[in-house]
This record gives sequence, C-alpha cells and structure tokens, in this order.
Amino acid sequence: MKKIIFSTLFTLLTCAFVLAQDYTTPNTGVTWTLDDIAAASPTTVTISGSNYTLLGNLTIAANDAVIIDSDLTLLIAADKLITVFGAFTIDSNSVTITALDENAPYEGFRFEEFSEIDINNATIQYGGGLRVLTETFSIDNCTIINNVSGATTSAAIQLSRGMPQITNNTISFNDNPAIGSAANSAVSAFIFNNTIEGNNKANSNRPQINLGTTLANEPLQIIQNTIIGDSALDQAGGIAVANFVGGNLNVIIATNTIRGNRYGITILGINDSVEITNNIIEDNNIQGDPNLGGSGINLNSSTVSAAVVVSGNEIRRNLWGITLQGSASINLGDDATNPGNNIFAENENGGETYALYNNTANTISAKNNCWIEGQQSTEQQVEDVIFHSVDDPTLGEVIFNPFLCGVLGIADNTVENFSFYPNPAKNEINFNNIVSFEKVEIFGIQGNLIIAKSISEGQNTLPINLPSGLYFVNFSNDAQTVTKKMIVQ
Repeated sequence: MKKIIFSTLFTLLTCAFVLAQDYTTPNTGVTWTLDDIAAASPTTVTISGSNYTLLGNLTIAANDAVIIDSDLTLLIAADKLITVFGAFTIDSNSVTITALDENAPYEGFRFEEFSEIDINNATIQYGGGLRVLTETFSIDNCTIINNVSGATTSAAIQLSRGMPQITNNTISFNDNPAIGSAANSAVSAFIFNNTIEGNNKANSNRPQINLGTTLANEPLQIIQNTIIGDSALDQAGGIAVANFVGGNLNVIIATNTIRGNRYGITILGINDSVEITNNIIEDNNIQGDPNLGGSGINLNSSTVSAAVVVSGNEIRRNLWGITLQGSASINLGDDATNPGNNIFAENENGGETYALYNNTANTISAKNNCWIEGQQSTEQQVEDVIFHSVDDPTLGEVIFNPFLCGVLGIADNTVENFSFYPNPAKNEINFNNIVSFEKVEIFGIQGNLIIAKSISEGQNTLPINLPSGLYFVNFSNDAQTVTKKMIVQ
C-alpha cells in the first residue's frame, strides 16, 4: 500500500511540473497584473493569498505592460526568467521577489532594448540578477541581495546604454559586482545614495561598481553612495571606470564614502572629463599587497589626456594615497578653478608613507592640500610623503606649495565645531567668526567655485541665491581652513 501511495504522489508531482507552461502576453496593448496572468495561464502563475508563484518563463510583449501595485511575494521556480520587451512597473510599499527554493535560484530579469522599467520598494533576491538592455530604467529604494550569475554574469545590475537611474537602494552580498557595464557600452548612469556592501562574493578581480565608457555629453554620476568592502573578499575593489577600448569618459564621483575595499577608485584609459570631489576614501587595503592594489585613487592612462580634477577628498589609511601610472595626469589643486583641499593621512606600506606617488613624466599641480593630517608640517615633511622627480629624476615634478597641513583635520575644538546656520539654508547663512577666518567660499559638488567673499571677525551674514542641492562651504585664513556641507532648500 505504501508503494502505491508513493508512486501516485510522484506521478502527480511529475504531472505538475510538466503542466507548468511558459507564457507570453498577447501583445495587444493591455496592462496586466499577476492576477491577470494567473487567470490567463494558471499553470504559469499560481496564487495563495499574497504569495504568487511563477512556474514558467514569463515574457512581456512589446505592446504590453505588467504592473505590481500591491504588497506581495513573488516566488520564482528554478532557472525561470522574466523577459520584458514592453513595460514593467513595481509601485507598492513592499514587494519581495525571491526563489521558490533559495538553493535553486531563478534566472533573473532581462529588460530588452526599448522596454520601460520602473522598480520601487522591492526586495530582489536569490535570482540571476537584472540584465538591463534598455535606456529607460529606474530602480529606487530597493534591496538587491544574494543574487548569483544568471541573466547576467557581470553584475547584479548590468547596464548597457543610456542614462539609467539607480537611487536609494541597498545592493549587498551578491556573487557579482553590484553595478556594471561592458567596456564598450556608453552608459551615463545616475548612481545616487545607495548602500553597496560586500559584493563580488565570487572574489574575482572586480570592483563593486565596475563601469565602462560613458555618453559624450552626459556625465556618469556616482554621488553620495556608501561602498563598503568585506575583508574576506580581498580581490574586490571599490569603483572602477575604464575606456581602454576607446569611447568617452565623462565622470563625476562625488561625496561617496568608500571604505574597506582592495582599492578605492581607479580610472583606466584616456580621460576626457573626470572629477573626483569630496569623497571619504579610507582603509582600502584589505589585500595587503602594495604591488597589486591598495590605492585610495589610482589613475592609469596609456596616453596624455585631460587632467582628472581631484579636490576636497579625505584619503586615509590606504596602502597608497594617490598613484599615477603610464601617462595619467591629475589636477590636485591650482591657482584657477581647483581649490585643492584634499586631506591625506597614514597612507603607507613597507614602513613608508605615500600620500602621492607620481610614477609618470607629467608635472602635477597639487596646491593647497593637507598632506599630513593633524600636524603643522614643514616643507620637508610634505616632501617626504610625495614621490616624484626629487626621488627619481625620470619622473615629473609635483608642485605642492602652498600646502595646508595641521589645518584640515585639525583637532582644535574651536575650528572643528565652527558652524553656520540655518542648515538647510534658503536665502542666507549666518555665522560667528571667532576663529579669525578671512574668506568664505562656496563650491558645488563638482568642485566648482560659486561664491567667494571676504569676511570679518564677529557675526556675519552671507546672502545666497542658489538652486536646491548640496554644496560645500569653505572658511579659511592663511593658517586655518575648515569645510562644511550645506544643503540649500
């Protein structure tokens, strides 16, 4: 009797899987819900309360749309793929898309060229990632976690073209990098305010953000993200942008925190326009081999091109501060548009500190930076942490005077606690100048100088007429400098 029961159960299960069918919407210009698909093809989608199960591959035709606008869980069977030629929208408070069996991942999502994708407030996990072939893609306030290779083998979110929007997400612990694009794909994504942690669990030689070429006239923007490494993943870097195979590099990397990776930021290839401003780049030393990585910022170019503009960054406890290779050029502060104001501290290996290693023949302008945080340095002390023509006559000179050491990052409470109000601001800011600052400057997130005014001791009011957004306010005199963030409403 037991043998008969087992045999019958096995037959029923086999029939259930045989009956599971792939489904393509009919391409009639209709907007579908999961309930509609379940009604049209009950062997493709089944429903139990707020749980929906996808048992076959689902394709959304070019003239059709699928919307998920209620809170639910979508369970997807192993190796099944959602392909979108039309439109796909998730717009609810909480949607979870996960594998029917976490040990048997589904294939993931493939968003074809010309599809329209808008994903909000979703958790996407235990699948094969998001292959984004369309220009019309946005994902906001989502969690992308524990995904593996499937629809994409290059990144949890793999981009191909256009200006995709990736904002306010948590992208963590995926087998591949968090966000990627091919070396020959022109992608100028807006990557803003994401928490990116512990990706590239395969521990291959790839960073957590791994991008290729950009559009010529629209910048790739990587702004205000937190990018944290995992000490067990010693091959995973922070951010890499490359155009070794040709194409444009138009890049803004600003106000990110990049910590605990193999390296912080690397720019590879011919640089058209790259700005790296106001980032915190710390402890990117987990591999521990200075011959293979560990730079806070690394630039490597095969030909001399426009200088990468670098200002307002805090670069601490990497194996190297900034390294230049090949024919790479950098502007770390000049007498014109770049205020400098980078802070360096304890970037060392082999018992030596290297705030800047200029391994090129280029002369580098690097004025108005703090080369040794927390102390009033002499010129010789600054010279000792910069490797350039003085150390090797075949290399280019680094022009580092004037420098600001013992000022940026100073421990003095009066300077550290100096502030202005209101913040957020609207039409003006107010401050009590008890530190004898002589000048106030306001910079945009790209490091561009917007306002410069002389100020007096005591109470000051500074009128501002600026668009809403994030700015940096720099107060200074000949001996001291402090920079504060300002939000304009």
